[in-house]
Amino acid sequence: MRSDGERSREVILDAAAELATVEGLDGLSIGRLADVTGMSKSGVFGLFGSKEELQLATIEKARRVFTTEVVGSALAAPPGRAQLLALCVGYLAHVERRVFPGGCFFASVASEVSSRPGPVRDRVAAEQIQWANLLLENARQAIRARELPPDTDPEQLTR
Repeated sequence: MRSDGERSREVILDAAAELATVEGLDGLSIGRLADVTGMSKSGVFGLFGSKEELQLATIEKARRVFTTEVVGSALAAPPGRAQLLALCVGYLAHVERRVFPGGCFFASVASEVSSRPGPVRDRVAAEQIQWANLLLENARQAIRARELPPDTDPEQLTR
């Protein structure tokens, strides 16, 4: 059973992930999230402590949503071409359903944070690399299994 604090934290993170795709991670503020969620500023601040912690928690929330929405079901498909196709279809469906109003969370925030060093940029980059590597590995498996033409460039196909 979740505590009130954990439930409040999830409500805030849901709102933060949605806002970040439209207003950016820098657009997240304790005051803005308090307004959107109907909570007090001190209550929101008490759950995160700093803007950077809020941003990192928001990225983690988006990762969990993406994993559930896109990756989880695709991993049920056999590795290789079937899984690669399931990942791509799942991604496009995720964006089409507008799970986040600004589209893919990571595509939305990547350009904003790419030029600033630090843990927020590093975390977003790590998520993008992990996604790209999952696609790449499935493309390579599909080529090895002759499910794709042998002259297919897996890097070209997945990047």
